[in-house]
Amino acid sequence: MATCEVCGNEYDLSFEIHTKGGGRHTFDSFECAIHKLAPVCEHCGCKVAGHGVDVDGHFFCCAHCARESSELGSKARDAVTA
Repeated sequence: MATCEVCGNEYDLSFEIHTKGGGRHTFDSFECAIHKLAPVCEHCGCKVAGHGVDVDGHFFCCAHCARESSELGSKARDAVTA
């Protein structure tokens, strides 16, 4: 049995995620893993649990947020439709 590093729950079905650079994390749920490891949308601030949209090194949860980012405007549109 392992302890979730986010909520502290001890759970017999916990799991580990290994990240680049040798990081090793233990969680009891995908919810806790997302809370700890998922990137944050630069426009709306939500956790990105899906593919997201990357525009010139800026990460967004969706095409709408990429387009709404005023400094990236047209680049976001091109990246999303390409």
